[in-house]
Amino acid sequence: MTEPDRPTPTTVVFDLGNVLIGWDQTGPLADRMSAEEWHSFAETADFPALNTAADSGVPITDIVARAAEADPSHGEIVAGYYENFDKSLTGPIDGMADIVAELRDSGVRLLGLSNWSAETIHHAPVVAPAISELEDIVVSGRVGLVKPDPAIFELTRDRFDLDPHRTVFVDDLPANVEAAERLGFIGHVFSGAAPLRKDLSDLGLLRP
Repeated sequence: MTEPDRPTPTTVVFDLGNVLIGWDQTGPLADRMSAEEWHSFAETADFPALNTAADSGVPITDIVARAAEADPSHGEIVAGYYENFDKSLTGPIDGMADIVAELRDSGVRLLGLSNWSAETIHHAPVVAPAISELEDIVVSGRVGLVKPDPAIFELTRDRFDLDPHRTVFVDDLPANVEAAERLGFIGHVFSGAAPLRKDLSDLGLLRP
């Protein structure tokens, strides 16, 4: 991740889901479906594709309609998922609020870049208040682009006038980090607050 002559970064861009805030897709319907039943449904209904469509800006009413085309019961389940979406958010990721606060207090610019529906993003800062400490967030559902499409990283770079070589991008999915790195960003595949703290310390952004 580090290079001998790389200048000290000035900015950190955070993914949100499973970086600053926990997400468990089994949560919204946990009162009526076991985790095993949800995952079986998700595979049958191709929920990942539906979720990505929502993240890309497709209205949730259309997502429900798409699911119902295959099977009316799928539409009912997907509707229930989005009606109870807040129950998919499991709380702040341990240790991350402290890292955000320390970076903020040291003058590091803090931004977000997340694959998230524009219709549900408002729940996130309620559950993980550290998200409100970010200067701004590029939300995929608002811009019609999703990671790892290079275009969403280019949009983020241009919107905030970022120098990728002085910008750390933190995401839990390697494909997203690799896409950012191809555009010159300093990538970190998130696996917990402790490894991130070490890398940020190595980069001169945090005290060890």
